[in-house]
Amino acid sequence: MRFWIIGATAVVLLASHCTSFARENSDSEFRKQLQLQLIQAKPGDVIDLPAGRWSLGRTLSINRPGITLRGVGPDETVLSFKKQLQGAEALNIGSVSQITIENLAIEDPKGDGIKAKGCEELILRNVRVEWTRGPSEKNGGYGLYPVQCDRVLIENSTVIGASDAGIYVGQSREIIVRDNRVEFNVVGIEIENSTNADVYRNQVTNNTGGLLVINMPHLPVKFSRNTRVFENHIHANNTANFAPPGNVVARVPAGTGFMVLASDEVELFANILADNQSANAMIVSFSATGKPQRDVGYDPYPQRVWIHDNQFSGGGTDPDGKNMPALRLGTIGLKGTVPDILWDGVTPRDRDGPGIELCIRNNGDASFANIDLRGRLAKYDTNIAPHDCALPTLASVTWTDERDFRRAE
Repeated sequence: MRFWIIGATAVVLLASHCTSFARENSDSEFRKQLQLQLIQAKPGDVIDLPAGRWSLGRTLSINRPGITLRGVGPDETVLSFKKQLQGAEALNIGSVSQITIENLAIEDPKGDGIKAKGCEELILRNVRVEWTRGPSEKNGGYGLYPVQCDRVLIENSTVIGASDAGIYVGQSREIIVRDNRVEFNVVGIEIENSTNADVYRNQVTNNTGGLLVINMPHLPVKFSRNTRVFENHIHANNTANFAPPGNVVARVPAGTGFMVLASDEVELFANILADNQSANAMIVSFSATGKPQRDVGYDPYPQRVWIHDNQFSGGGTDPDGKNMPALRLGTIGLKGTVPDILWDGVTPRDRDGPGIELCIRNNGDASFANIDLRGRLAKYDTNIAPHDCALPTLASVTWTDERDFRRAE
């Protein structure tokens, strides 16, 4: 006899079941028992998954609050959805609070890896989501995908191969994304239409676009503000864009390191940005996408962006002008190389000084250009002096310090 301990409840599994769990198969019984425990769980329960590779054919769902789903480790507890026949994601989390997913891997989901919508206090820790075929438009869109959530922590996790974004947090508040590795995704990390985010100590490499802080039209939340991006290593994000045709991110230029698109109050500091062949850092309005937008409540301009104390090197030598035509303008006057920091120069008409929109200080010998999309090159300028200013330091996100949550043993 063997026990599967779930919170304070001991569920007895037949020895024959345990034997079958030790090898990869369709294992509908494993999924059935796991889903039953997720349905019956009470707040405070911990569902411990054993080591092994389990093949699941349908989405798992969590719609009860206060649950922890815990594996042995992302290399030991692997949930494979390679043969998934039903469901749009591997794990779907409903509008519930205090959910923790940790120490496990999800491989080859048909759609997204872990999707959470409308949740509160979501923790995704030491999770790996990977599409094992490598970069492909046939891969699911998102690895870790919280949307419209309050208080999100994503840490020590890995996402590889997403055809949209590896780690995406959208229309959410109070966000921490730290100590993760994102590689060979179309976008490594994306913070979209969200408020109060700290993104730090992440390894971001070999994606199409590394780390994006963006504000998009035609969404219920009309703004993006107060994002700190610091102590990240954002390098060599030069993978060809493999998003399915028609997806919004199919227009992300290959070789993008860091991008602010139409977001306000963004602070980029203490990062290493290197060898991103379109540009190491871009600050652009929605105009740079080349697409029209007719959302009357949408602000298309980035404002109060502060870039300071970063290290820049390499990059800008092979800009992807196909996906972002504005990049072709970035090379003018710089011997064919896009500068380390590229600004499209598009500002609200009622603003006067460029320093109000963009401050740049203490980034070594980083190069700069204002390509002046609005002025059609009338004011193309590589003089960084007008942007030698400082903006108020943004406040850190501290919700995890205030909550007494238990970490994995």
